[in-house]
Amino acid sequence: MKGGFTSLTQNLAGTVENTSILPQASSHSSDHAAVNDEKMKKFVTIVRWLSTLVILGALLTIVRSLPVDQAMSAMKGWIAGLGFWGPIVLALLYIVATVLFFPGTILTLAAGAMFGLGVGTAAVSVGSTLGACLAFLIARYGARDKVAAMASGNRHFGAIDRSIGEGGWKIVGLLRLSPAIPFNVQNYMYGLTPVRFWPYAVSSWIAMLPGTFLYVYIGHVTGAAVGADRERTTFEWAMLAVGLLATAFVTVYVTRLANRKLKEQVQEAPENEQSAVSDPAPPNVRPAPRARNTVILASAAMILVAAATYTCLNAGSIERKLASLFGPPQVELQEAYSANAAGPTMDHSTLDALLKKYVDDDGWVDYEGLEDDEAELDNYLSTVAAAPFDEMGRDEKLALLINGYNASTLKLILDHMPIDSIMDIPESKRWDAVRCNIGGHELSLNQIEHEQIRPKFAEPRVHFALVCAAVGCPPLRNEAYVANRIDEQLQAQTEYVHRHKTWFKFDPSSNQLSLTKLYNWYGGDFEQVAGSVSQFAANYSTKLKLAVENGTAPQPDWLNYDWKLNSLKNKQPR
Repeated sequence: MKGGFTSLTQNLAGTVENTSILPQASSHSSDHAAVNDEKMKKFVTIVRWLSTLVILGALLTIVRSLPVDQAMSAMKGWIAGLGFWGPIVLALLYIVATVLFFPGTILTLAAGAMFGLGVGTAAVSVGSTLGACLAFLIARYGARDKVAAMASGNRHFGAIDRSIGEGGWKIVGLLRLSPAIPFNVQNYMYGLTPVRFWPYAVSSWIAMLPGTFLYVYIGHVTGAAVGADRERTTFEWAMLAVGLLATAFVTVYVTRLANRKLKEQVQEAPENEQSAVSDPAPPNVRPAPRARNTVILASAAMILVAAATYTCLNAGSIERKLASLFGPPQVELQEAYSANAAGPTMDHSTLDALLKKYVDDDGWVDYEGLEDDEAELDNYLSTVAAAPFDEMGRDEKLALLINGYNASTLKLILDHMPIDSIMDIPESKRWDAVRCNIGGHELSLNQIEHEQIRPKFAEPRVHFALVCAAVGCPPLRNEAYVANRIDEQLQAQTEYVHRHKTWFKFDPSSNQLSLTKLYNWYGGDFEQVAGSVSQFAANYSTKLKLAVENGTAPQPDWLNYDWKLNSLKNKQPR
C-alpha cells in the first residue's frame, strides 16, 4: 500500500507542477524568440484541433463499421434486467473507477446512451461525487503525512494550497470547472489542502455538473444514432444537435471564465515563491506539457486512422466475430427430425381465424381488435401447450414452433398494451422470459428460435416467418403455417420480403445492395445454405442473381431496423 501511495503522490506532484494555469517562469528572450513562440503556439493549437477532428472521424468510421448497435442493445438489455439497480450499479462502478484512477469518460457516455439525460446525469453525478469524496478522504486520513511531505517541495502546489487556504471552496469550484488539472488527480490533491470536507464535496458536485451533462448528452446522441429503437425524424435530429451545441457552448464558456478567474486567484504568490518561480527551468529537461500532450494527441489520431482503415477493409469478418458476442448465438444448421407422416397432427384453425380477422395482407396487426378476442388466443396457446410435440413429424413440429412463437409474441404485446414498441417491454419480460409452452416444454421466445428451430431445422427461411411485432421485422402472415403447405408458405413469405424495400434493395446501376439486418444477425445461417448472404438473397432477385453470376456481387450494407410496433395504426408503404 505504501508503494502505491508513493507512486500516486509522485504522479500528483508531476501533474500539478505541469499545470498551465499556474505562474510560469518569466521570459528573458528576445522579441524574435517571442514571435517564434507565438507561432509555435498557433501551430500546436492547429495540430490539436486537427487531431481531435481526425480522432472523431476515425471513431465514427469504426462505430459505423462494427455492430455497435448490437453491443449497445446487449448492454441496455443487461442494465434493463437490473431494473431499479441499473443506475445504482453504474454509479458504484464510477466510484471504483474514480478511486483507482481509471478514466470515467466511457461510463459517462454509456450512461447517456442507456438511461437518457435525466437518469444518466444523476447516476454519473452521484458516482463521480462520491468517488471524489472517497479519494479526498483517502488522501487526508490514509496517507496525508507522506503525500504532503512529497508535495510540499513542489512550487506550484504551494500556490494552489495558499489560494485554497484563502478562497476555500471557491477555488475548488474554479479548479473543477477548469480542465487544467485531471479530475482524478484533483480528488487526491484536495485532501492535502485546508479545505473542509463538506464545502469541498458540495462545490465539487455543483462545479462538475456542466461537464457531466455535456458528456452524458454526447452519449445520449451517440446512443440515438447507433442503438435507436426507431428511425428518428429530421426535426428530432435537429433538436438533438442544437441541444448538444448549446450544451457544449455553455460548458466551454463557463470553462473559459473559470480559467480566467483562477489565474487571477493564483498569480499573486509570496515573494519567496515568486523568486522560485522567476528562475527559468533548466533547458531540455523534458518537453513542455502542452507540446507533449499535442504529440500524444496526434499519435492517437494516427493510430485511430490506421484502426479505422483496417476496420473498413476487414469490416465483414470483424463484424461477424463481434456480432457473435452481442447478437444471436451461432449454430450449425442440421435436420434433427424425420418426416414421420404417420405421426400426430395439429389443428391451427383457431389461430388461422384470428390472423385472417386481425392481420391485413401486408402484415399490419389490429391489436385493439385482437384484445377483444384475447380469450381465443389464450385457447389456442393452451392447445399448443397440450400438443404431442415429441411424437410429431418434422413439418408438424416446424409449423407448431413457428405458430407458437408468433402467437406468443401477440400475447406478449397484448399483455403490455398500450405500447409503441416491443422494446418498451422490459428486457427481463421480453425475449428471454420463459412464458411459452410448446408441447409441454416451458420455453422463452429466444429458446424457441435459437434452441428448438435453428439448430434442428436446416431452414434459414424461418427468419422471415418468425415475427417480433416490429415494423422492421418481416410481416406477420395472415394465415397459420400448416405442415402440408409449410415449404410453399415459407417460399411465399421469403419472396414477399425480397420484393419490398423495407427489407431488400438492389440497384444494378450503382451495384449497391442493402439488406435487412436479419442477414447480418443470422449471416452464418444463410452462409451455411448458400455460401454467402448475397448468394442467398440472389435466389429471390433476378438482377442480383445476374450480378452474382458475373462475379460482381456487392458487399451488402444493412437497412434500418424500425422497432415501432407493427400496429395497423402505424401502417405505411412497405
